[in-house]
Amino acid sequence: MSENQNAAQGQNTAQAQNDPMQQQAARVPESQQPQAARKTGRKKKEKVKKTVGQEILSWVLTLLAAVVIALLIRSFVFEPVRVDGHSMDDTLADGEIMFVTKFDYSSTWLCFPWQSAEDKEAAARITFGGDPKRFDVVICRYPGRGDTNFVKRVVGLPGDTIRLSGGYLYIKEKGSDEEVKYEEVYINDEYRTGNRNEFGPETIPEGKYFVMGDHRNNSNDSRYTGPIDRNMIVGHVRQVVFPFSKWRAVPNGLDVKAE
Repeated sequence: MSENQNAAQGQNTAQAQNDPMQQQAARVPESQQPQAARKTGRKKKEKVKKTVGQEILSWVLTLLAAVVIALLIRSFVFEPVRVDGHSMDDTLADGEIMFVTKFDYSSTWLCFPWQSAEDKEAAARITFGGDPKRFDVVICRYPGRGDTNFVKRVVGLPGDTIRLSGGYLYIKEKGSDEEVKYEEVYINDEYRTGNRNEFGPETIPEGKYFVMGDHRNNSNDSRYTGPIDRNMIVGHVRQVVFPFSKWRAVPNGLDVKAE
């Protein structure tokens, strides 16, 4: 490039720097720029407002989902159940809240609260899991009582022959000729007296279970209602969770121990 050309370019640069009109044009505020130019690359996403109907529908669906989840948990996982009465003294006290599991064995009745006892018992049932063990504490139902829950202890399994004598339980298991006496250390000796503690022998049909309350003198159980079907057992009592001062595990199975 020649010296003349360099000089010309230098002169033009100096003129541009000294021209106030050009400097002002270069510093035009954004607010004075054309609107289309300001919006370029700065588009903001506007939040679409829901209508009142959409808001109501959203709340209804949320509540419905919560109800369905709660029902599934109560039917197939666990639920709290309140003790009503004294038939399980001294193991369980009236008014205590029990933690009842469903995942190990249960039976879910597909009925509605407003149905009659007859309709509830005629409803379909989903029975799942294993089978109760001897001396498990369970939540069960009785024929003719709809979906009313009772808390009892399983003492007889299908095929057993059982009897009560002097307040003590004697069992001859299925296929055995030997009769075994069970001490049942959870039974208060005061509850072993009276006519109710003389019963049997009775052989339990296949598919049925014999249940009794721990307060043998104050319990409406299989001695009067007869053995119950497997699908009448709806939960397994594991713990007392309320009152908090009474929080404890409930002795179950053959490993029951005195408190």
